[in-house]
Amino acid sequence: MRRLFPVTEETAAQARADGGAAAAPGPAVDREWGLAELAAAYAYPDPGPGAPRPWLRANMVSSLDGAAQHDGHSKPISSAADMRIFGTLRALADVVLVGAETVRQEGYRPARARAEFAGARAAAGQAPVPAIAIVSASLDLDFTLPLFTSPLVPTLILTGAAAAPDRVSAAEKAGARVLVAGEGMGVEPARAVEALAGLGHTRLLTEGGPRLLGQLIAAEVLDELCLTVSPTLTAGGAQRIAGGPSVAVPHRFELVSLLEEDGFLFGRYRRP
Repeated sequence: MRRLFPVTEETAAQARADGGAAAAPGPAVDREWGLAELAAAYAYPDPGPGAPRPWLRANMVSSLDGAAQHDGHSKPISSAADMRIFGTLRALADVVLVGAETVRQEGYRPARARAEFAGARAAAGQAPVPAIAIVSASLDLDFTLPLFTSPLVPTLILTGAAAAPDRVSAAEKAGARVLVAGEGMGVEPARAVEALAGLGHTRLLTEGGPRLLGQLIAAEVLDELCLTVSPTLTAGGAQRIAGGPSVAVPHRFELVSLLEEDGFLFGRYRRP
């Protein structure tokens, strides 16, 4: 990443508060933002007094014409800056929530430790890396993948109470921790958030896919959306960032901050 330009005052103020020299409002300053500045700009909200409540943010990328992927993958519409923010968001999270289909399509691997964030994670009482938590009703997963054989922290699987016992057994035998978050086959989003919070994971990040994000939106458990708008056009019939049934009333979110690089827009939106 060569540079990121803050478009809103709050973005710059957050980065300056962490000791960075983020650009002030007005003409953009052509320079690279450091990881500390990005971490400050994307910091989770202060939990305040008492026990922290879970905060669920999503990180997604979309083309100008609304596609969340091209040929089944998000990489063709991404960029180096997008991946830098992707890594920063992971480094801030306790756990990364992802749908089983996305795990299969994107070839998910365990989160890797980042030396640049090691001190901050230790100070925050976090594990060296976020756990990957997979939402899966069927547990139709390849347990020989590195996500299960070589994670730094155990991979989590969220499923329903009616999940096939043999698949649950296979997952646990592979080293995964299975959490029940639904009465039937499927997972109830609110219960998934509660189950993760019960393990002490309150800084939650979901990377989709679209079906999972749609379920989280419909259940009204999504607190924040980090959306990269890619200056690309794909046409075709690719999925949007969120799928499934529409909500009865559109959910209005507020713009918190906006960054730009080379035509890519990196926005943060929060539920009011």
